[in-house]
Amino acid sequence: MISYQTEGVEMPDIKKSKITAWIKAVAETYGKRTGEIAYIFCSDEKILEVNRQYLQHDYYTDIITFDYTEGNRISGDLFISLDTVRTNAEQFNAPYDTELHRVIIHGILHLCGINDKGPGEREIMEAAENRALAMLDQMQ
Repeated sequence: MISYQTEGVEMPDIKKSKITAWIKAVAETYGKRTGEIAYIFCSDEKILEVNRQYLQHDYYTDIITFDYTEGNRISGDLFISLDTVRTNAEQFNAPYDTELHRVIIHGILHLCGINDKGPGEREIMEAAENRALAMLDQMQ
């Protein structure tokens, strides 16, 4: 099950049933099934608190993914800072909705085994994000 929650922010204007179908479709392209996935949309302050408490990182970020995947069933808690998504959209001159969708699927791609920290991995992740966003555009 994929759930959408908020902590200290308003729920973003997303079509949950379409996003859920999209997430499942993207996971399937990697041979994965979706298990328990919880999106927690929050503020910069909350994501900084989570980053400090659980990862010992002292910085803001757009998404933190806690991976509980077992075998081919992806599961996890995904914290998304809507403040940082908005800032990134402005910085990259991208529509807010596009940036939000990119971050939503970024966490799923991590759960599917794609990394973005090592040499050349960022480009692989961006290509995977772009393919996933193209899939969303084709869905009704």
